[in-house]
Amino acid sequence: MAHNPRDDIRPAPPRPGASLPRTTPGGSARIVTRLRRAILDGDYGYRERVPSERHLAVEYGAARGTVRAALEQLEDMNLVIRRPGSGTFVRYRGHADDEDIAEHTSPLELIEVRLSVEPSVARLAVVHANAQDIERLADALMRVEASEDDAESFSRADETFHLALAESTRNPLMVWLYRHINDVRGHRQWSARKDKILTPDRIIAYNKQHRALFKAIESRDTQEAANIMTRHLEKAREDLLGVV
Repeated sequence: MAHNPRDDIRPAPPRPGASLPRTTPGGSARIVTRLRRAILDGDYGYRERVPSERHLAVEYGAARGTVRAALEQLEDMNLVIRRPGSGTFVRYRGHADDEDIAEHTSPLELIEVRLSVEPSVARLAVVHANAQDIERLADALMRVEASEDDAESFSRADETFHLALAESTRNPLMVWLYRHINDVRGHRQWSARKDKILTPDRIIAYNKQHRALFKAIESRDTQEAANIMTRHLEKAREDLLGVV
């Protein structure tokens, strides 16, 4: 018989009088604060079931609609996941290791992080890259452009190119951060979409952006480098949305 992941989920019994004391009526923000603290403190462990809406409504002296709104906010924070007919379960894992983080980061979440980080990487590379960094970037660019016929080879060369950009910032924390981004990029849930996303036409388009980015860095054009990186990642997000 196939293993059902739900079998691993252990319901947590209500804990009245512990982390969730009875309180006077109030808005959902107060419930969010209390439940969030209980989850972060480990009172409710990973994959445990949170008490039902009815129980929490009694516990907090609040309407069930208010409790439901609080649980929706906790779900937006990625602290819980709500499963119709089953209940609400803790999603937060506490001090997760790198593999846990990679497994629980969706490809779209990865793109969001890259959009937040990599335009700044491009700016810093323009400011700090020396001749040796430019030479290393040129070599990485040649390799990624030589990998247009194979999605797997292109993906590896693309990771090397973007890591070379991070190294060009001369900022060890930025390099550390980007190595972790690459670790997530190498996770199986991203790899499963690779062949669908990395079509020959898209690889050619990405490489045009890679070359334009290299030229902007080589010519010390800070704003252009950041703009190209933003457009590059926005295209990656658009292509990803086309296959999810």
